[in-house]
Amino acid sequence: MIEMLIYALLAIGIVFNAIGALALHRFIDPYTRLHGSTLCTTFGSIFIVLAVTIYSITIGSIQMALHAVFALAFIMVTNATAAHAIARASYLAGIKPKEVSIDELAKVSK
Repeated sequence: MIEMLIYALLAIGIVFNAIGALALHRFIDPYTRLHGSTLCTTFGSIFIVLAVTIYSITIGSIQMALHAVFALAFIMVTNATAAHAIARASYLAGIKPKEVSIDELAKVSK
């Protein structure tokens, strides 16, 4: 029963990561690519690490479960930070979104 839960969590994580890879290919500008890939890989990592944590606890390795949780915390912080840095660098480099949108940051940054 636990194995089925672990497999289901791994499958969900793989699907989210695959959708994130597809977002890199299908979206048209850096901002939408960044949004799609960051969101999906973060959720994919959550489900995969949850599966690893459950497996670690079932085999009795609490240390491995703690390492997985710490790795997830690191991934979540660095993924959001990197996405912000890339989006800011794109904006400051003058890369405009392909579709029409309201630039609320233009009034503040100039």
